[in-house]
Amino acid sequence: MAALIKKLSGIRVRLLLVSGFLLIIPWLGYQYILEMEEYLSRAQEQTVLGTARALATALSERPELFNDSSYSRATEGRDLYVYPVFYPLAIDDGNLLDWRDYQQYEQHYQEGSDSPNPANSLTSFRTGGLVGDPLSFRLMLGEYNRSLYAYLRVIDENVVLRSQESLRVDRSDSLRLAVVSGDGVFERYVIAPYDDEFIYPYRISNDITDVSALQYEPRITGRWTRTAEGYEVELRLPLEMLGNKLGISVFDVDDMQQRSVAAIVSTSGINNAEALGTLRRPTPEIDRIVAAMGLSNSRVQVVDRSQRVLLSEGDIQNASGLVLDNSEQQNQGGLWNGIRNSLLRPIYDQLLSQPTSSFVDELYQGGTLEGDHIISALRGVPNTTFRTLEDSQTRILAAAFPIMDNGQVLGAVVVDQNMNGIRTFRNQALEVLFDTMLGIMLLVVTVLFLFASGLSSRIRSLRNQAEQIIDDSGRINNTIQPSRSSDEIGDLSRSFANILDRLTQYTHYLENMSSRLSHELRTPVTVVRSSIENLRMAGNPEEAEVYIQRAEEGISRLNLILTNMSEASRLEQILKSSEKEKFDLTKVISGCVDGYSQIYPGVTFKADISDEPVVIEGNADYIVQLMDKLVANAVEFSYEDKAIRIKCASEDNEAVISVANSGPYLAEEMKDRIFDSMVSVRPESKKKQPHLGMGLHIVRMITDFHGGYVYADNLLEEEGVIVVLRIPLMV
Repeated sequence: MAALIKKLSGIRVRLLLVSGFLLIIPWLGYQYILEMEEYLSRAQEQTVLGTARALATALSERPELFNDSSYSRATEGRDLYVYPVFYPLAIDDGNLLDWRDYQQYEQHYQEGSDSPNPANSLTSFRTGGLVGDPLSFRLMLGEYNRSLYAYLRVIDENVVLRSQESLRVDRSDSLRLAVVSGDGVFERYVIAPYDDEFIYPYRISNDITDVSALQYEPRITGRWTRTAEGYEVELRLPLEMLGNKLGISVFDVDDMQQRSVAAIVSTSGINNAEALGTLRRPTPEIDRIVAAMGLSNSRVQVVDRSQRVLLSEGDIQNASGLVLDNSEQQNQGGLWNGIRNSLLRPIYDQLLSQPTSSFVDELYQGGTLEGDHIISALRGVPNTTFRTLEDSQTRILAAAFPIMDNGQVLGAVVVDQNMNGIRTFRNQALEVLFDTMLGIMLLVVTVLFLFASGLSSRIRSLRNQAEQIIDDSGRINNTIQPSRSSDEIGDLSRSFANILDRLTQYTHYLENMSSRLSHELRTPVTVVRSSIENLRMAGNPEEAEVYIQRAEEGISRLNLILTNMSEASRLEQILKSSEKEKFDLTKVISGCVDGYSQIYPGVTFKADISDEPVVIEGNADYIVQLMDKLVANAVEFSYEDKAIRIKCASEDNEAVISVANSGPYLAEEMKDRIFDSMVSVRPESKKKQPHLGMGLHIVRMITDFHGGYVYADNLLEEEGVIVVLRIPLMV
């Protein structure tokens, strides 16, 4: 019973009991808003389908608009749309002012997948060119008095025209046309001017480099004009030159010296008749019927039974269906609205999926439409569908309704809307929910604040006691007063006090151990030394010399123990007062390797030292001492006839030193401990002289002095161990 009461009095239980009831409120509100969103989506679905039905009913009364010779406004693809022009166009005035009534129908072609007419292997490529020199052009085709008019506005930052001495037409910026005449003959033409001038088209053969095969074509007239962004070309061709196939291609040359083609952008492939686009002549009748419906908040498309687009009106980015008026809410003043707009609005924008108009609907690219709903409508069955664009997570609602005449399907009306309006409504509802929950949370937080204040004061008291335990020199000079409270903070306080008592005892033991050992060892050293002096004065010198030698060996061994015990302590004191200087690490390591070959004549050393300087800030003498410890350790553990591999290089703004030897693997639990003080992994058979485990500890002290770190690991390619140091390079 006492244990249960203790658990119920814990901090976590108290906080859960106070705040747990709040969790169900936002969940219920969120579920309600999702249901409302689904209801509105179904309502919008019925509205869009009704719009498609009304327009299909109106178009079914004009079946003549859906025969194969009538098409409507331009859509993107390789087909080219010719619009009726109602007055003659001047193509030799050097500007496009007389095209102003028709420029709304122009089509855009450019390099890359960002084009409204995406590039493919037939219509665009780039082999090279200047950086920042994307090639693109805008095209408009019109028909007047049995002539085809066209203009191209080409964006080319580096225009390269023909040299005055050159007869070649393939070594400069050029415009190429490919047509299939009414007789079915495939012909190609090229326009490559010397300067701003009237154009001189040439019919070309399969080999455009053959100058003798060029034939001037006087029936194609027009003008080439330079602009600030590139150039403009206006053309006129008699319709008797054309059948129903046409392709236009812009060739770009950027290098004045090499004059090789750097990029091509085309309306279609131009190398054979099959690749050319089809010329289509629209009629404005379907446009007028759709305009009369006043469908300004939807994208409307009309297709024939072959899924060819006869009309595309509106854009899906602005067709949001449900329109909400936020002006009244945004214009409200007051303190709360100020806080909401300045603080909460950025948070809502991050948490909630915000509607965006920056998306591309790739389903309807080209001159034909595809989709299950369209196929269903062309079979006579109306259909609706929802789909999500992956790049922006925008949902699109599409409805398709068949256009019928005497039981036959003439085509279909496709009406699309995005779901941004409903998403905006959902976000507004969630924001109201969040605002309400925020108010409730503020009230609860106020209550919890009072409760937490008592906890925080106790935690701060424990923290202050912990900070006063150790002084600036690292010595323990205080203790923690254990708390009598039964909760977690009280348990933590008592645990800290218990740990601190044991740590204090161990620290005192370590502090006194060195002095005790030194005192105990120096006494026998003194006795041995005095014995040696007396022994030298004794008779029988040969027998005495043996004892003298043994005594001196014992003295040396004792002195070595004392030296090793105090070496790390002395080095630590020296490092605190040492100054750093700039030096080349490769020179220091190279000198060390040369010395090791003489110190260890029976050991092979393989050095891999960078040819480039590796400059660090520190002390070269300490690096030498560090290398001595590492190499001595590697030699002792290395197998016979195996080389010690030493490497020094720079990597990722760090100097890297590694010493690897072939020998026994290092135990996993010792990889992190071997650099601690008085830790040794040598077996008794290898202890030819005393080892206190201070060598690698000194290595870590020197590495820390240079601002780096050191670690050891087993080799992967063979049995052995590698020690790696990483020290920051000198900036």
